[in-house]
Amino acid sequence: WRAMGKLQSKISFHTTKYRAEGSVGQAGSLGCSQPHSPSHSDAVTSVAALQPDLCVSGGRDKSVAVSSWRSGAALRRFVGHEREVTKVTPALDSSRVFSASRDKTVMMWELHGASGPSQHFPGHELVVTGLAVSPDTSQLCTGSRDNTVCKWDTETGECVGRAVISRNLVTHLCWVPGEPYVIQTSEDKTTRIWDSRELQVAHTFPAKQHIQTCCDVSQDGRYCLSSSQGGEATLWDLRQTRRRVCEYRGHCQGTTACVFLPRGPALAPSIATSSSDSTVKVWHRDTAGRG
Repeated sequence: WRAMGKLQSKISFHTTKYRAEGSVGQAGSLGCSQPHSPSHSDAVTSVAALQPDLCVSGGRDKSVAVSSWRSGAALRRFVGHEREVTKVTPALDSSRVFSASRDKTVMMWELHGASGPSQHFPGHELVVTGLAVSPDTSQLCTGSRDNTVCKWDTETGECVGRAVISRNLVTHLCWVPGEPYVIQTSEDKTTRIWDSRELQVAHTFPAKQHIQTCCDVSQDGRYCLSSSQGGEATLWDLRQTRRRVCEYRGHCQGTTACVFLPRGPALAPSIATSSSDSTVKVWHRDTAGRG
């Protein structure tokens, strides 16, 4: 604890807190959101951007909700899972939403269709912890704590591939834009590249010291980002060299999620990481400097 205190004293935190009833922060007065009814009746476990003004979320209340960023209102609510929703991800065209659950299944929902699931993907033996949808939405890859990665036909719901790797407790999956590859992080401390065509491991990055919790891929498909329970995040090159490019260190506890941030014409390439230390940090992608 003494060592942790010394580490914290060396790090300067500049944070802003957002509260539902208003906003108070060190950075000065900020705009506050209007009060609204909650989208879920219990803890929210996953959230993803759906459209510029919409987001999709999953919760412990077993439901999937589509909400407006602007108004905060829940526009649609999908119910069908028997247990907590663990992951949600939208299709690239935002017409469909996929959700994974502790009930060992994945469901597909039509954004403008019926309130019930349009497809059901059963087959895993334990909680489903990873989802990745192909750019054309024809295929879905799922990962679970049962050590398996599965590939599904989204139209028929048929499992068209299954791979098992000992101790491969999947924590996250993401599809590489424009490529037939899927990135996967695992509790066995590794990050893998899967070739979705044959559902085979195309590459395994060197194992880290701690469990890998999350992954993301840059929009140009050049880089992969992975986060760790050790408190750091790692940038990997997805091109032929497939080497470690950079590490981002500064969190005092495990890093729970990581993401590439959209890049504007005048903005430096940036990433964001979140941590159990109650902070979100924004980093310069190439220098690991904090913004």
